[in-house]
Amino acid sequence: MSEKVKVTIDGITVEVDNGTTILNAARQIGGDIVPPAMCYYSKLQGSGGKCRTCIVKVTKGSEKDPRPMPKLVASCRTTVMDGMEVLNITSPEVLEARAGVVEILLINHPLDCPVCDQAGECDLQNLGYEHGLQKTRYEFERRTFERIDIGDKIQLHMNRCILCYRCVFTADQITNKRVHGILNRGDHSEISTYIQQAVDNDFSGNVIDVCPVGALTDKTFRFKNRVWFTKPVDAHRNCDHEKCNGKVTLWYKGEDVLRVTARKDQFGEVEEFICNTCRFDKKATSDWVIEHPTHIDDTSVIASNHYETLKPLPVIKPNAALQAANEIELHKTVKY
Repeated sequence: MSEKVKVTIDGITVEVDNGTTILNAARQIGGDIVPPAMCYYSKLQGSGGKCRTCIVKVTKGSEKDPRPMPKLVASCRTTVMDGMEVLNITSPEVLEARAGVVEILLINHPLDCPVCDQAGECDLQNLGYEHGLQKTRYEFERRTFERIDIGDKIQLHMNRCILCYRCVFTADQITNKRVHGILNRGDHSEISTYIQQAVDNDFSGNVIDVCPVGALTDKTFRFKNRVWFTKPVDAHRNCDHEKCNGKVTLWYKGEDVLRVTARKDQFGEVEEFICNTCRFDKKATSDWVIEHPTHIDDTSVIASNHYETLKPLPVIKPNAALQAANEIELHKTVKY
């Protein structure tokens, strides 16, 4: 049995296993105190430490060494110590720094939300709404790229990419022969395939699910509908692929299945990777065993059209007394 340590985050104390990161400790508490994570993915080895959106302030290092850490730290890379005290949403310094990180992430990001298929379930869109500025201070030319197909079902919009490396780590785990990665260095870094090869392995579609910003999109779903107009339903099938468990989310518009995705947990992370056959080829209800409506967080824009939470609009009846009083006040103030 592993040793337990206590850590306090925004005034809430939780006991976790020794070696747990601050981010995962916050996730055990849940709620608003969980730092956002654009690059970290618990299912992907090596992920995290790149986007800096999860930064927090450590005001007490541990019981043995109570000195605070001199700078803000990435919660996805910093392990907890017994007696550690951390501030996230209760620290103005953290919120100001996070707003600065979001501003940097948006420097080269195009204003594609009205036409982007990721809108409504985009991590950067949510962060921009919570912490972003109303206008940019960046006055220089933005870097731009052409849209390219990196597979027969996947399109890359490099203009939207924040270089989180999630798609690269996913490819490392689902295939022994990765054919895409990060090319060049610094501001010239970009996602690309090697020698114009196509991403064509049986699990390539999972890079779409892990992308937080819509840089990798499903060509079979492009411009078909907004996610908040669809209704997600959990389903499963007996998949012939030994590495695929066949558990998915079907996104319905009426009686039509518009897309199939892997199931995700409350933090937006894929529970189990699914094969391309389940994702792209099985889009008929008869292909699946329907389980139940997918649980959607009430704060999600998708929940506004979800039949689990959909409520009829209140009937607003005219108030005759209020209308009469308004007319009297109007005659008092208006001179004819």
